[in-house]
Amino acid sequence: MDLILWRHAEAEDAAPGMTDLERALTVKGQKQARRMGQWLNSQLPDSCRILSSPAVRTLQTVEALGRKFKIHTDLAPGADPDDILKAVNWPGNKESVLVVGHQPTLGQVASMLMTGDDLEWDIRKASAWWFAQREPGDPLSVYLKAVMAADLVVK
Repeated sequence: MDLILWRHAEAEDAAPGMTDLERALTVKGQKQARRMGQWLNSQLPDSCRILSSPAVRTLQTVEALGRKFKIHTDLAPGADPDDILKAVNWPGNKESVLVVGHQPTLGQVASMLMTGDDLEWDIRKASAWWFAQREPGDPLSVYLKAVMAADLVVK
């Protein structure tokens, strides 16, 4: 299984009366999402399953990929790392899954995959961390295949 964690791009601050779920991408965030979406689209297998948080900023980020995706409420801000791993059926899933979500949860998932501990790792806005398993279904065979930041993507 390949598991790709994609943090949403830069979002605006909440305006008075706006909920956290309503925050949209900034102009810079839209550019970040487009650049990373192009890179991911060139790398992901056609069969990749794509799951997104219901927050506006994650929906705008994943839309830049130009592929079908499913909104998953267990990926909303404040989600528990275990809920994300359950949503993607880690480590038992045999297909590739892309998760578009939030900090600190994505960083916690990354640390759990690499160390087994729930640590506060930082995944930068619009960045993607790609994890793979040497042996399908074996969480001990996980390795970090790639880390890409939107500002490193060639235009």
